[in-house]
Amino acid sequence: MSQKSYTSRLKQDYIRLKQDPVPYIHAEFLPSNILEWHYVIQGPKDSPFNGGYYHGSLIFTKDFPFKPPSIYMYTPNGRFKPNKRLCLSISDFHPDTWNPAWSVSTILTGLLSIMLENSPLLGSCESTLYEKKKLAMNSLEFNLKNDTFKELFPDLVSEIQEKLEKINEMKKKNEKEASEKSANETNQLDSATNNGTVYNLCTNVIILVMFGIFICIVKKIYESGEQEE
Repeated sequence: MSQKSYTSRLKQDYIRLKQDPVPYIHAEFLPSNILEWHYVIQGPKDSPFNGGYYHGSLIFTKDFPFKPPSIYMYTPNGRFKPNKRLCLSISDFHPDTWNPAWSVSTILTGLLSIMLENSPLLGSCESTLYEKKKLAMNSLEFNLKNDTFKELFPDLVSEIQEKLEKINEMKKKNEKEASEKSANETNQLDSATNNGTVYNLCTNVIILVMFGIFICIVKKIYESGEQEE
């Protein structure tokens, strides 16, 4: 296929994607290579991926749209193995099921749909709900280490940095509250210990005084008995 054909088609798909964005998905192609697209999936709120940012790529050939792209996901996510070609009906693993009418938007919509499923496939992995949520949180800092991510998605970089600042502020606040609570508990324990010591001392003094009085009474009784004799 001529360069004009695949370039024209990919540019058309890009314009359509900007005019009618796919929910939860951002996509850009490399300025130096229109055949290499990068996407970011933001985990839907009602999914285990909520709060996560998942970066991957679509690698097209010059035969597009008659042949499907390779699909990768780089951010650890608990659903797909990172940096592995994904075996999907919309990827180059299954050219027999590919439809040339499918656009980049169609591919990304299908990818998100499959990500939210649990069916096993080549390139997928198993993880618990807790692990997925933990990976979603870890994805923020992970993506900021990727130069391509930072170059193509500056708005998301700013968004992630703001979230990380809020998370760090919350951690510091919680640590401060925990420290103050611990200090208060220590002070209360020390106070209780001191009060107990004073109480025990007073009790001992009273016992000694009472014992002294008792001795005096016994002594007087004894002396009184001797005088009567």
